Amino acid sequence: MPALTFSNLRQISFNDLGKAVTDWTDLVQRLDKLDGDARDGMLAKSERARWDGLNATVTRRFVKKTSKEFGDALAQARSIRNVLRDAHTDLVEVQKQLAAVVSEASAAFIHVRDNKDGTVTCQGPGGPGPTADSGSEQGLDPVALQRRINQLIARAEEIDNSASRALRKAHGGDAHDFGHATYKSLDEAQAERANELAALGPKMTDKQYAELNTLLKHNGKEPNGEFATRFYKGLGGPEEALRFYGRMSLDGTDGDNSERLALARELQRGMGHTLANATDPDAPKGHDGPKQHLPESWGKEFRRLGTQPLDVKLGAWNSPYGYQVLGGLLRYGDYDPSFLNPIAEHVVQLQKDDPLKFVHNMPSGGDTDYGFNPSGKVGTGYAPITSVLEALGHSPEAAEKFFSETPTAYREDGSVDKGAKADFGSYVKLMAGEDFPWGVDIAGGGFDDRAAALQHGPDAFGHALEAATTGVPYDGDPLAIPPKHSEAAAGITQEIFEAFGEKPNLLDDKERLSPIRDSLGRITADYIADVDRSISQSGSDTTTYPPFGVASQIDPDDARKLLQALGREPDSYGTITNAQRAYTEFLMDRAINPSGESQVNIGIRVENAADPGATISGIMSQARADATRADSGDFIEAAEKKGQWVERTLSLATGSIGDRVPVVGDLADWAVEDIKESMLKQVEEEAKESASNEAGKDFTTGRQSVISHAEDAVNRAIADNPDINEQTRVDLRATARRQSSNSHSAGATWSASDTVD
Repeated sequence: MPALTFSNLRQISFNDLGKAVTDWTDLVQRLDKLDGDARDGMLAKSERARWDGLNATVTRRFVKKTSKEFGDALAQARSIRNVLRDAHTDLVEVQKQLAAVVSEASAAFIHVRDNKDGTVTCQGPGGPGPTADSGSEQGLDPVALQRRINQLIARAEEIDNSASRALRKAHGGDAHDFGHATYKSLDEAQAERANELAALGPKMTDKQYAELNTLLKHNGKEPNGEFATRFYKGLGGPEEALRFYGRMSLDGTDGDNSERLALARELQRGMGHTLANATDPDAPKGHDGPKQHLPESWGKEFRRLGTQPLDVKLGAWNSPYGYQVLGGLLRYGDYDPSFLNPIAEHVVQLQKDDPLKFVHNMPSGGDTDYGFNPSGKVGTGYAPITSVLEALGHSPEAAEKFFSETPTAYREDGSVDKGAKADFGSYVKLMAGEDFPWGVDIAGGGFDDRAAALQHGPDAFGHALEAATTGVPYDGDPLAIPPKHSEAAAGITQEIFEAFGEKPNLLDDKERLSPIRDSLGRITADYIADVDRSISQSGSDTTTYPPFGVASQIDPDDARKLLQALGREPDSYGTITNAQRAYTEFLMDRAINPSGESQVNIGIRVENAADPGATISGIMSQARADATRADSGDFIEAAEKKGQWVERTLSLATGSIGDRVPVVGDLADWAVEDIKESMLKQVEEEAKESASNEAGKDFTTGRQSVISHAEDAVNRAIADNPDINEQTRVDLRATARRQSSNSHSAGATWSASDTVD
């Protein structure tokens, strides 16, 4: 069958399909009446009659069969109507989404070419074809847009195939007999097919495997949860679901079959997102009724199975624990706290109390990717703590509750120990401690492999903290504007600064927690307003330094020490310094163009705007120099790569107040590219200074870059303010230069005088 094309999907009218739904609905109503008449009339009279001879056997049996056929005809008509109805609803929605994406492309001057094979190619105005980092003049990435369109076409084709298959099964192929497969919805038919394929296990051909993955990908996230719930129930229960995934995961990671591994990776994503949907009790209703979800007992059973060996492969030397298998699924999807957090708490407590529990059954040889995390990202799946922290990293609501609420004590079997309290007060402080026993998450491998695997747990810990504090998944779109900081998230951030401000040496290069630095850098950048207020020692002054939501009360000494530690790592350095430049730009504009009448002298306002950013720049520059001396290539690259934090921070900052909220296009007026360029220039010049200065203490060029940026920020802020005369403009520039110079020097001296142990 030829593939559905882009042009087909754009141009086809689904009016005839909608009319068919109406016609079948009318037929269902008529058959319903006939079925009632047959049962209450003909059949009822037949059952009451006194039959003799042949009539007692032949005629009576015929009446029963005829009555049954009316009921079967009604059931078949309902199934056909239900399948057509859902297919029509879904296809119309896909077509609507496609039109919206094409409209975006047109507005951004991106050409969409139909490849006539079910895919498209998108080309921006800047070159002959899309590249990974290309973008249109409007900032829309042709590659990302191409992916979105291709997914919509694939979704429409899957709906068409599923509907056709369901209609064939409902009809049965017999023109003289009704009463074949019946479906309440298209989701039911799709879940049935997915379960048929899953029942084959590793015996699935690659074609069948791809079909299962397609069903999961396009239906597992549907808002009413029907497909997701039916699929998991159709597997048989929690234990059967784990066994199926465990077998398929080992099938994909065993050996060097790249095609099978790719299929296993897709299954991991599909089953993970589907499980998140099936266990979410709060999702909105779907088009076919209320939200469906798995009962609470599934979570309890997963916890019970978590510490039990599972037989997933015949002849295997070691059987994995339930949590090792479940962890592979949890790495994908945004999970509800009611399902995920009890599992995460249980796993962390098991790791704390018995660090070797999940080590005994690890394979000691063979492929390092053999296991239950086919993705190969952040471990191979044998240390469940890594998996649950990755799950929290994709589940912001669950992560916030996990790190902010009082821990619940769990027994070995996963049940709540109602008579006990956890012997620690906070998961942040527990896992940020130098003695926490992180597990090795790798199968086999040599000494270097296992040493590297020790970093997976801390890396996932950082991801979970990011989600908890920022309100978005750690690996989401960096330019997507997150929700304003909640009180709980701000409290977690304060606790993070306290934990690592007290012992910043835990973040040194050779320390176990060093992988968390990039995450801490992003958290610091997200809370740069609170860090500025802390560094300026302004207490609770949220008027001068508006926070992005609820303010986090960060101790100045904790802020300084953590900045020193993070300034030694390229990604953190680039993230924080770009965010800081942007926030200084915002503060300067607000100081010179305040909303309402300010009672503070404009010169003091400019000093307040310039001070914390320049101080932080001095701290970070000194820390970077201490870490690299002459080798600054990674820092230059990071400063450029993390430039998106300029847009993100400006959007966050302007969204924190009501008097100036620019849309994306307005950000260009705030000289985004100028800020990025000044940031990169500073790092490059400081690299030259460090190379020529053995001590790396004198940052003349770096200080000058900060001074120039502050002056440029003043110029941009006063450009459209006719109420400021020329002499005042001169004075404001001088004030910004002086304060920036003094604060940068103070920050560098502050940092140098208290080197991290």
